Amino acid sequence: MDDSAAVLDRIEQLEQRLRDLEDQAEISQLIAAYGPLVDAGDAEQVAGQWTEDGIYDVDEISMSGRDQIRAMVRSKNHQGWIAGGCAHFLGPARVQVNGDAAVAVCHSLMVVNQGGAFEEAPEFVVRRATAHHFEVVRTPQGWRIAKRTSRVLDGRTEAPELLRRGTLGQVAPQ
Repeated sequence: MDDSAAVLDRIEQLEQRLRDLEDQAEISQLIAAYGPLVDAGDAEQVAGQWTEDGIYDVDEISMSGRDQIRAMVRSKNHQGWIAGGCAHFLGPARVQVNGDAAVAVCHSLMVVNQGGAFEEAPEFVVRRATAHHFEVVRTPQGWRIAKRTSRVLDGRTEAPELLRRGTLGQVAPQ
C-alpha cells in the first residue's frame, strides 16, 4: 500500500470511528431526554422518541405506536404522578451501534413525593428500579426507538436478562 492509500485508509477509519461516537452520543441523548420529557408531561415529544409503529413494553402494559404512548403520558394515572411530584432518572446507557440499528441498555429509578408540598416537607422515595432494553433505528429524522422493553428489578430473572442481553448488543427475547 502506498503512502496516499494508507492515509486515505486511515482517514476512512477515523471517519467511521467519529460516526460511531456521534451515533452513540445521539442515542444516549435520546434516552436521557425521556425522563425530563415524561416528567414534564410532554406527550408529543415523548411519543416522538419512538418510530411511528414503535413498541413500549412495560411490566404492566404494552403500547404500540405513538398514539398509545401519547395516551400513557396524558393518562390520569401519569398526570397524577406529575401533580404529586415525580422524577424518572435514566442512564447512563450502554450503546452498541451496528450500522443503522443499535441496542442500548440502562437502569432507571422512579422517585416520587410521598410527603406534601414544599412547605410541608416533601418526602421523596424510590417507587421502582427498572431495567431498560432499547432497540433503536436510524430514521431520516434521527435515531428513534423501535422497541423499548422495561422490567422492574424485583428479583425475577427477566430484568437481569434484559440487562445482560443489552450489554452484549443482543435484542430482547420475544
